[in-house]
Amino acid sequence: MSRAWPRGKNLRNVCRVTIDGFAAAVVLQDGAWKCSLLDEELLEDLDGVITALRRVAATGPVFGMIAVDDEFFVIVRPIPGGASLLLSDATAALDYDIAADVLDQLHIEAPEEDEVDDEPWPEGDLALLADLGMHEQEMQLIVDESDLYPDEQLSLIAQRCGFGDQFAALLEKV
Repeated sequence: MSRAWPRGKNLRNVCRVTIDGFAAAVVLQDGAWKCSLLDEELLEDLDGVITALRRVAATGPVFGMIAVDDEFFVIVRPIPGGASLLLSDATAALDYDIAADVLDQLHIEAPEEDEVDDEPWPEGDLALLADLGMHEQEMQLIVDESDLYPDEQLSLIAQRCGFGDQFAALLEKV
């Protein structure tokens, strides 16, 4: 299990918090999809995820899917000069470093606690997988489906992009 420091202004006398979830690399190589787990420590390290994905040797698309604490997901797709990012719930930045780091990379202010209502909202590029079959409108529908856990949302995305079986096999290892 990964650990992270809770975010906030007063961090004195705070215990470390356990984070559950997974980070996966997804690769399309020679027409075949491959999914592999990344190190658990990357659940709290956006830069580490981007670096790990850049190190994957592939001629096709490479991206990462991260599910955190049954609360939200992040999709990371390295591009020249940075990464295309999607955070399923911007309010997660109040409690999770990786979500706050996504907003920082997107140059978006983290929401204040008094600004947050009960409905989460996504931030980032809803079309980051459009070239793989997951169009912006479909991604928005999946992100808006608050009755689903992040791994279930990511499974729907995997099915739509054509690597549902490979992703399901990966989830069995988690």
